[in-house]
Amino acid sequence: MNNVTMEKIVLDKKEVILNNLQSKMVISGWGEPAFSDTVLEKITYLSDSLKINGYVCYPKDNTNKKYPCVMWCRGGYGENGAIDEFTAKGIFGRIAAEGFVVFSTQYRGNDGSEGRDEAGGSDVNDILNLINAANEFPFADTKNWGIEGWSRGGMMAYLVLLRTNVFKCAVAAGAISDFEGYAKQNSQLKQIIAKYAGPENIDNEIKQRTIIDKVVQLPDIPFLLMHGGSDDVVSVNQTLSLAEEFTKFKRNYKLIIFDKGDHHIKNYKKEIEIQKIIWFNKYLKNGKLYES
Repeated sequence: MNNVTMEKIVLDKKEVILNNLQSKMVISGWGEPAFSDTVLEKITYLSDSLKINGYVCYPKDNTNKKYPCVMWCRGGYGENGAIDEFTAKGIFGRIAAEGFVVFSTQYRGNDGSEGRDEAGGSDVNDILNLINAANEFPFADTKNWGIEGWSRGGMMAYLVLLRTNVFKCAVAAGAISDFEGYAKQNSQLKQIIAKYAGPENIDNEIKQRTIIDKVVQLPDIPFLLMHGGSDDVVSVNQTLSLAEEFTKFKRNYKLIIFDKGDHHIKNYKKEIEIQKIIWFNKYLKNGKLYES
């Protein structure tokens, strides 16, 4: 009988400990359970032979238990949008406190990670490889996944969904669905892509990132689509147009437009938290009701 040794994907993990002020701010912003009932770890894992940094957050009570997994996809580009430890404890702790294991990557080239951020190129693999890394956490129910993405992270989530059927539901907020249209108003994106793909490949690269014409290729899972009605970074029309395509192809989705909400939908923070926890509970926990 041959002994097969599986190469570890997670190279390092270290619990994040916040200072007193940060701890109080997490409790004030996301609630006591987000702080007291969860463990946040900063991890380094392998993706395409690159060392990538990210987070995992999970319930403290995890002995002999398994919890559904949520992949959380950050927005922004480069260090702009990277998730610091305080924010990670709040956002991920809020979800983990409801009985989920949250995984998130900073993407290659960011927060000390190796490689180069390609804004939806090979960095999509950093999410896919994190799915595999989850197998090294015994309390993670790796057959039970949801995915959440904000802004560029919403686009990343869509791109991941084109390549795997592991997810049972999705949440997208302020997400880019028409990258081609978005890039016409954001010259920086073209410059970013041109640096690694070459000017002659820009149009093809942009088209690959444009989800709105690939709806039929997305897995037939329930989507929660949220957007701020006054978003001046990613137009609300990005989500409205995607919803029209979902209707056209008879996809299961719920659309919420928050009146006068900005790109981060800050004025509706608690309502958004409730909506997505209800969504994850419904589709990852067999309809368990949300409990505030």
